[in-house]
Amino acid sequence: MKKNLQTAFQTRQYMLSKDYEIYYYCDRTLPQVALHTHDFYEFYFFLEGMVHIEIDHTRYPLSFGDVIFIPPQIPHRPILHSKELPYRRFVLWISSAYFSQILSLSPDYGYLIQHMNSHSSYILHHDRYTFNALQSLLLRLLEELHADQFGSRTQAALCIQNLLLLINRVLYDQTHPRAKSTELSLYQNVLDFIEEHIEEALSLDRLAAVFYVSKYHIAHTFRENLGISVHQYITKKRLALCREALCDHQNISETIAAYGFGDYSSFYRAFKKEYGFSPKAFQDSLPKYR
Repeated sequence: MKKNLQTAFQTRQYMLSKDYEIYYYCDRTLPQVALHTHDFYEFYFFLEGMVHIEIDHTRYPLSFGDVIFIPPQIPHRPILHSKELPYRRFVLWISSAYFSQILSLSPDYGYLIQHMNSHSSYILHHDRYTFNALQSLLLRLLEELHADQFGSRTQAALCIQNLLLLINRVLYDQTHPRAKSTELSLYQNVLDFIEEHIEEALSLDRLAAVFYVSKYHIAHTFRENLGISVHQYITKKRLALCREALCDHQNISETIAAYGFGDYSSFYRAFKKEYGFSPKAFQDSLPKYR
């Protein structure tokens, strides 16, 4: 984390901006925070620490990947239990007026509020992959707000919209689980698509566009069925095809171009990591004819 993006913790519980504020905190000690409420929405992204959060007189333990959504007038406070680990989190405040403005753009931004109202559930759990995607958006938002650059405020607003949409989309996917047969069908279809297009540029964004589901859903389904990421699977598949081509004494440069590796250095590193020796050393070790 860049030092200039970190904020010293302060106990102020009101907004200075009329729209939104975001902070990254990293502390080992914390002044006692009394139970309090806001007149704005708070999103709290937990990274590290031995912490409970008390919300509406109920205490919840926190772990990496938790996002806490606290609407206006809900009493809450963090409770730090140990100084052994740094207490790291992002805190995003959004005014009620600005949140309403975002909701007016699309009802998709409001699924989180509907879910919370019907389930009184304030904590959202995320896997590491999804939370890292959220964290990337938070860092981009912080960087834009610290940048003296044309369009920074516009880009920051887009970051907030993307962040809220991702939170709502992941929550929707979690609360509308697909049937197992559907999951397996999606997984098999993705495998088949990768097989047929292995020479082309393949990314989660492309797969999501092809199958009309979120890339985070594809990533989760893939890991659940195979235990590795989509990117790892594609890399292993391409390496196996390259290895077969090298066994046929095909040219190394032509081989890596044929199977989707962008450059020799990335292919070299991946091949050596997978098989324990360089592509040339492997090819030189083969008999001249198979």
